[in-house]
Amino acid sequence: MTDRNTAFDKAMFDIYRRAKDEANYNANIFLQMLTDTGGMTTAKTLINAPKESDGYTALYLRGRLDLTVEAVVTESERWSSLFTEEEVAKAKKRLLKFQYKPTNWIA
Repeated sequence: MTDRNTAFDKAMFDIYRRAKDEANYNANIFLQMLTDTGGMTTAKTLINAPKESDGYTALYLRGRLDLTVEAVVTESERWSSLFTEEEVAKAKKRLLKFQYKPTNWIA
């Protein structure tokens, strides 16, 4: 595993903790996915899913799409470069579908 992948794992665990602390959302399934398969596989699974996850919907309802995998991937060149152009486009499309206003659109 590369240093960047290890750092991405940390970023994914960080959004789990922030969702719990800041949005009062306990993303148990997301945490289990991270623990079992790591950040990259978890992110790719969620981004490539045909529809948004229950966790994504829960964060949307709390007004915290900034804590989604999609936001993390599309708002940082460091992370977006780990994904294919198609995956970044899917993440961006999903965010736009829910009227997310990005703070730093990279992709």
